[in-house]
Amino acid sequence: MITLTVNGTEHSFDGDPEMPLLWYLRDELGLTGTKFGCGIAQCGACTIHLDGYPTFACITPISIADGSDVRTIEGLAENGDHPVQVAWRDLNVSQCGYCQAGQIMQAAALVDSTPDLTDEDIDTVMSANLCRCGTYPRIRAAIKQGRRSEDRMMSNRVPRIPPHRQCQPPVPAAGNGGRQPGSCHRTAPPGPRAGRAGSVRR
Repeated sequence: MITLTVNGTEHSFDGDPEMPLLWYLRDELGLTGTKFGCGIAQCGACTIHLDGYPTFACITPISIADGSDVRTIEGLAENGDHPVQVAWRDLNVSQCGYCQAGQIMQAAALVDSTPDLTDEDIDTVMSANLCRCGTYPRIRAAIKQGRRSEDRMMSNRVPRIPPHRQCQPPVPAAGNGGRQPGSCHRTAPPGPRAGRAGSVRR
């Protein structure tokens, strides 16, 4: 039996442990905000947060999420008022909108974990998420606005994402001529789950 918490609610699953987390979220829980784009972790449309870290749900078996906290776009902020979501609306970032849930989840993790946000940080991390409509200038502007809003809120709360992270740029993917996308991920999980150290969640 696999037990996981999704957007603050505990769920149990007694099915195929290799089922991609994406299908569980969409088909079993009806959380369709997380999108299927490529199925091979190359586009970022399926980005969710797993224990606070951006993760590609299309290639993540549900067994990996056993005992974990999963956050989807539906649960990022109770009223849709995360600073990144507010900035997205203010700047009319979305065009077709298909990739935007994944973009926002990746951007929110970046904004929450990076006090001194640079253009290089944005370019490195957001290269993991593709936008066919080419809204990248508005995405960058919204992330910067979200970070400024986050700065104003920092004195009232603890950051959601621990600062121990590592950002890596895209690198060629072995064997298929593609790329392994850049992303922020933890290098050493804290606390009792250290047995899973070394795995890179993308």
